[in-house]
Amino acid sequence: MSEKLIEVKDLEISFGEGSKKFVAVKNANFFINKGETFSLVGESGSGKTTIGRAIIGLNDTSKGEILYEGKVINGKKSKEEERELIRKIQMIFQDPAASLNERATVDYIISEGLYNHHLFKDEEERVQKVKEMIHEVGLLPEHLTRYPHEFSGGQRQRIGIARALVMHPDFVIADEPISALDVSVRAQVLNLLKKFQKEQGLTYLFIAHDLSVVRFISDRIAVIYKGVIVEVAETEELFSNPIHPYTQSLLSAVPIPDPILERQKVLKVYDPDQHDYSTEEPEMVEIRPGHFVWASPSELKKYQDELKS
Repeated sequence: MSEKLIEVKDLEISFGEGSKKFVAVKNANFFINKGETFSLVGESGSGKTTIGRAIIGLNDTSKGEILYEGKVINGKKSKEEERELIRKIQMIFQDPAASLNERATVDYIISEGLYNHHLFKDEEERVQKVKEMIHEVGLLPEHLTRYPHEFSGGQRQRIGIARALVMHPDFVIADEPISALDVSVRAQVLNLLKKFQKEQGLTYLFIAHDLSVVRFISDRIAVIYKGVIVEVAETEELFSNPIHPYTQSLLSAVPIPDPILERQKVLKVYDPDQHDYSTEEPEMVEIRPGHFVWASPSELKKYQDELKS
């Protein structure tokens, strides 16, 4: 049995109050095992980043629980607990330009967490840690005295990765870390994340909208549609047996490298009106071992029949 690091139970995240209340995420249920890469996939505005920001404490939750190592972390916390969580959970942001302080040198940007959490004995150790980290992410020591605007998008994202990983966190939320990058740089950044995972035993929550990227890096995938997680399964299981109609439509949009097959493929269009939840309540059900789907009892029967045929 794998050990659960993060567990999300019946999570709801809403913004505003009264008539202006908007529920961005509802009934979110999933867990992330230690050492795995768990991906959250869905279109823009589906609530992926909202969940990531709630885990790290940047968004408040209106219902449900987020557990880290078995402890609830989305309620009131002491200053000490908060500090400890900030050190253990780090985030790599989507936009490498907006998430770095333009007025600070790269040296200061990477060192900020070390300063705030006193993670070095003396100045010599701090310099050593920063130099090692800058080397690990493929940048040079002379880059440390420069400012973010002097770098390309891929280099900035490496600085963002260095800033998160110099803290030696246990859990990293990577929020679309490659969507703002050139295609040629994407593979380098993904390989870098995989390398750190191997060396430091990191656990990742990888947020993305591109299923082909996620296939390369993930152990398990959760598919989210308009704030509701509709399917969770191991990567290859999800690609070979997508059950929910929304997952099927997402997979049908993944490009095929062969131009002849690409022209012949049929795109599946998802119609949310095909679900009638007026008489039956849907819930997250385990349809096959480790494969969960959001369905009402009659839909579940239909999906099971489809799997048998």
